[in-house]
Amino acid sequence: MDKIVLRARDAFASGRSRPVKFRIQQLKALQQMVKEKEKEILGAISRDLNKSEYNAYSHEVISILGEIDHVLEKLPEWAAPEPVKKNLLTMMDEVYIHSEPLGVILIIGAWNYPFVLVLQPLIGAISAGNAAIIKPSELSENTASLLAKILPQYLDKELYQVVNGGVKETTDLLKERFDHILYTGSTSVGKIVMEAAAKHLTPVTLELGGKSPCYIDKDCDLDIACRRITWGKYMNCGQTCIAPDYILCEPAIQNQIVQKIKETVKEFYGEDIKKSPDYERIINVRHFKRLTTLLEGQKIAFGGESDEATCYIAPTVLTDVKPESKVMQEEIFGPILPLVLVKNADEAIKFINQREKPLALYVFSRNNQLIKRMIDETSSGGFTGNDVVMHFTLISLPFGGVGNSGMGAYHGKHSFDTFSHRRSCLIKGLRGEVANKLRYPPNSQSKVDWAKVFLLTRFNKGKMGLLFLAFLGVIAAVMWKMAHN
Repeated sequence: MDKIVLRARDAFASGRSRPVKFRIQQLKALQQMVKEKEKEILGAISRDLNKSEYNAYSHEVISILGEIDHVLEKLPEWAAPEPVKKNLLTMMDEVYIHSEPLGVILIIGAWNYPFVLVLQPLIGAISAGNAAIIKPSELSENTASLLAKILPQYLDKELYQVVNGGVKETTDLLKERFDHILYTGSTSVGKIVMEAAAKHLTPVTLELGGKSPCYIDKDCDLDIACRRITWGKYMNCGQTCIAPDYILCEPAIQNQIVQKIKETVKEFYGEDIKKSPDYERIINVRHFKRLTTLLEGQKIAFGGESDEATCYIAPTVLTDVKPESKVMQEEIFGPILPLVLVKNADEAIKFINQREKPLALYVFSRNNQLIKRMIDETSSGGFTGNDVVMHFTLISLPFGGVGNSGMGAYHGKHSFDTFSHRRSCLIKGLRGEVANKLRYPPNSQSKVDWAKVFLLTRFNKGKMGLLFLAFLGVIAAVMWKMAHN
């Protein structure tokens, strides 16, 4: 591992990843890879998650192509020096923020979306001018193997390297020093990653998870709400970090919600769900067994059928779920949807706030004031009103957690910023030393008074403001000179 990281560090030190022209070339090469290897990519994802090619494309590939297009359009603007406001003492200076690459980035991907959760951070690392080591999840072995095979065919082999393997390889990688680590996965492993990073004072972006609540107001179009929730919950067989984890609702509408979700499941996946090309499977037997134990002792409104041989668990809804039950103690990450009863929105807010901050929060209501209140009185990584999951698809929004659901964010410009150091730059000329006497010893009350004028007067970008400040600067310099002659 040390040789792999050293190779990336030497490549970064060569400086070739820094020019915007090179970054654009690498991003275009990545774009070409996705287009030319589309069939192989879709096939690998399909074998890992029993996902149809249509779903694999819409869930993962299309996001990558959209992100690359966006970055290619905006990168010259992002990478350009960013001017900032000046004060009188720096009025004639060049002052700006320079976004510089951090160095060598470690990207640790997740198995539930094995392509997009590796490539999206990589796009950000490339756009910011970094080198990157990519560690795909070993559970999605087909996609991991394919990435190791095709990435070197299109990208710089030294700057961007893929490391495959399991826990041992990841542990060995984490012993090395990186300039930033982005990890997507569970909270428990996130703590291990952060502990390893702390030994090198390496900053981290942790994309974790948690139990994302979904509150359904009684004043709501239940048909639309249940259709959207059903889509977001059972997509990828529930193995989505921002899937609605459980529903909060009043007792009066619980049965209606159950019935409408049941009807929607039939509409989406047909009478025989096992035969639906749009319904995936659980990633492996270990996760299958974990999920089936969550059903023990629960009131199953519908679903619950399972087949260990194929890791199939039917879309399932649980009713009258107690807050202390096992299914409410951990992120479900599967096609099981508990309904927890609350008296009203007040109790729902209290319920949410008594638990760890989730990665996402969803609220369905016709009452916009209630939706805004939910935003104001709760905390979560992201929020969507009257829909689920869709905030992830918007490149302009930062995607990330808060508290137990993670730290830091990425997507679009937010990825560029995450993998950049915003460096403060001030370039002075060697003239104008008269004004600089204000800051040189010995000090006096008159110096303090003039310093107030120079430092507390804001620079106005308008022409009149510029003329006024220039005039004020000249007057100050003349008066200063006269006072010391």
